[in-house]
Amino acid sequence: MKTLDKIPTTKIERASQLVKTGIKIGGNYISYYGEKIVNPSLNKDKLNENNAEDIYDGLKNLKGSALKVAQMLSMDKNIMPKAYVEKFSLAQFSVPPLSAPLVRKTFKRYLGQEPEALFDSFTAESVNAASIGQVHRATKNGKSLAVKIQYPGVAESISSDLAIVKPFAIKMFNLQGKDSEKYFKEVENKLLEETDYKLELRQGISISEACSAIPNLKIPQYYPEWSSEKILTMEWMEGEHLSEFTPKNKDQKLGNQLGQALWDFYMLQIHHLKQVHADPHPGNFLIDKKGNLIVIDFGCIKHIPNDFYVPYFELARPEIIDNEALFLEKLYALEILRTDDTPEEITYFTGLFHQLLSLFTQPFHGDFFDFSDEEFFGKIAQMGEEFSKDTQLRKMNGNRGSKHFLYINRTFFGLYNLLHDLKAQVYTKSFHQYIKSS
Repeated sequence: MKTLDKIPTTKIERASQLVKTGIKIGGNYISYYGEKIVNPSLNKDKLNENNAEDIYDGLKNLKGSALKVAQMLSMDKNIMPKAYVEKFSLAQFSVPPLSAPLVRKTFKRYLGQEPEALFDSFTAESVNAASIGQVHRATKNGKSLAVKIQYPGVAESISSDLAIVKPFAIKMFNLQGKDSEKYFKEVENKLLEETDYKLELRQGISISEACSAIPNLKIPQYYPEWSSEKILTMEWMEGEHLSEFTPKNKDQKLGNQLGQALWDFYMLQIHHLKQVHADPHPGNFLIDKKGNLIVIDFGCIKHIPNDFYVPYFELARPEIIDNEALFLEKLYALEILRTDDTPEEITYFTGLFHQLLSLFTQPFHGDFFDFSDEEFFGKIAQMGEEFSKDTQLRKMNGNRGSKHFLYINRTFFGLYNLLHDLKAQVYTKSFHQYIKSS
């Protein structure tokens, strides 16, 4: 794979790259509509493939938050066309890496010496390259290590990248009015946290200790002495990505075992630590030969304030959902309903969220849930399609819900998809037994 000697870091350089991508997409549409005249039955599959290819090619050399957005979109299997999901999912662990000279320059700046001098051995070529950084193998004192190196200029370009994509996001998600800024600020703050490797080091160590009692769950050991704000060294973990494992797995017992570890890992964090690993895409999980689930990235951790946690999880209880007065109370507490809403808006959004929550919270309604249930996921997909075509929803103020919804909903959406890929059947309350041990 071709390596990169330079990454565009200035606002002008990055914006011009996106403009070039936009021109290519415009050309794709012209070609599509030209062919459509000749062949009226032509569908948009080829157009989606071409657009996804051009967008990904434009973003992969920018890296940073622009590529991270593509990675986040790849999780949305029910809304994004298949071509986009398949192409954008490459942002999880397969993009052009930095060249060896640029890697050495980064080491020299942040650890004072080149990697070959610091470690007993160091692979010049990366073994994994994603949106924020890339990973190299190394050894030191008999230890096998994974060394993550952050791309130059990523942190500095986050604000300008988001300013560029903001107009598209406002249109896509119908974010009208001044309140939309709180959502962009939440994304910006989280992306900035992901570029702080000292913070990731602390988070990885803390959550590892808290979740150590969960069976079939492994988290690498971190090494502060070989880490800095832009370089993070941890134990090398052998395994295949969850997305590579699931299509081949025919062992239901193993799928259940991995799914239970995944569910308990997330529920213990949410309900005990009041914080959660908020980046549940397949590239952050490995499966080893002993049937263990390995978590390898703790850059994106969402802290859950109590004034959000309480009403959010009360809405997972059927007795709250089906009690009109209590249901309305929680909707106001979570900023889904607002004091300036019209009677029409109150009626519309109350009905919409009652329908949504009655379905999406089903895994919490009992002691056991089967995530291989195609009917459940079919209903979620159908609901997403209905919402995307709802003209009334597009006309109403789209700023609904606390800013904390962004990453908490993303977490559950990703978690459900991973458990569905594993075809896992899980006991939903088993995590309680590990809290005292954590």
